[in-house]
Amino acid sequence: MKMIDIKVLENWYTAHFEKRLSGRRIVFENIEPLLQGLDRDKFQVKTIGESEKGTPIYSVAIGGGKKKVLLWSQMHGNESTGTKAVFDLFKLLEDPGVLKLAQETILNECTLLFVPMLNPDGSEAFTRVNANAVDLNRDAVDLKAKESKLLRSVLDAFNPQFCFNLHDQRTIFNVEGTKNPASISFLAPSEDLERTLTSGRKETMSVIVAMNALLSKIIPGHIGRYTDEFYPTATGDNFQKMGHNTILIEAGHYPEDYDRDQVRKFNFYALLEGLRFIATSNDYTAYTPYFEIPNNDKKCYDIIYRNVLTSNGVVEDVAFQYDYVVQENKLVFVEEEVDRGDLIDFTGHKEYDLKKSKLQKK
Repeated sequence: MKMIDIKVLENWYTAHFEKRLSGRRIVFENIEPLLQGLDRDKFQVKTIGESEKGTPIYSVAIGGGKKKVLLWSQMHGNESTGTKAVFDLFKLLEDPGVLKLAQETILNECTLLFVPMLNPDGSEAFTRVNANAVDLNRDAVDLKAKESKLLRSVLDAFNPQFCFNLHDQRTIFNVEGTKNPASISFLAPSEDLERTLTSGRKETMSVIVAMNALLSKIIPGHIGRYTDEFYPTATGDNFQKMGHNTILIEAGHYPEDYDRDQVRKFNFYALLEGLRFIATSNDYTAYTPYFEIPNNDKKCYDIIYRNVLTSNGVVEDVAFQYDYVVQENKLVFVEEEVDRGDLIDFTGHKEYDLKKSKLQKK
């Protein structure tokens, strides 16, 4: 099947994306009414468990095909872009309009199972970890957390061929060799320390190649490849090793998009094209272009003040990163100094030339 017409895709998205979700902090109260409002003639919505603090965790199933695909988001509570993209995908699966062929192809060939917010406690607090300070993405072996045990039970019962593990990455990442932020990064996780190119990894890479081909026509130069260093306790690495081909999508920064409401669109496009490829393909041998995707690098800061006159008379650059804290149930950005000196090799998403004057911070 040929690639979706990009103009048609973007027109559909502008008209139909899930407008009730926006911003960086997405919590359980935001998604529960949307889950309850899904068309029960099309979707199967179930409460499958609860978080450490007793918040319900839902699954959403749709489709009748033989190819099983498991997708989950917000296993890190402060990484919400994938959740927004998943609800955009629900809109398409419910009412595809001009994208009906893509929707029918996916649902005829695939059975999709979503866990749209695995870590609601972390989402509420806007933290990476759960209520007991467990990083669910490093808990795939010990399974200390209720949420980790729940995801593993879903995996074992569903036995998917493919998984999509949806994350956000920090604003420090750029596309190697450029000053462009890595707005979307992909990863086919390794199964061992040697990063062996197993048949499962090749299949995972083939799906990523298809997603990258579409996105490269929309945001060229803004797509990276996340490090495939093997993490023995990581979810993706272990699921891949267990025979469930696991595609990681890391949503990153895009210019002037700290709420990641532009990047959610790119995330949605990648999900749709990945599912289309899985639905229409039985040949996963075209994996080598995966290695042509540039690596991520770490050459960005949120803010760089150039040519700052310090108290001892030295002129240098000063870099800041945003930290995020919840105050009065709202997400607040706080600037924190992280580096200073000659930062000529680094790029600020915002830059200010102080022309040898002192930095006045509140």
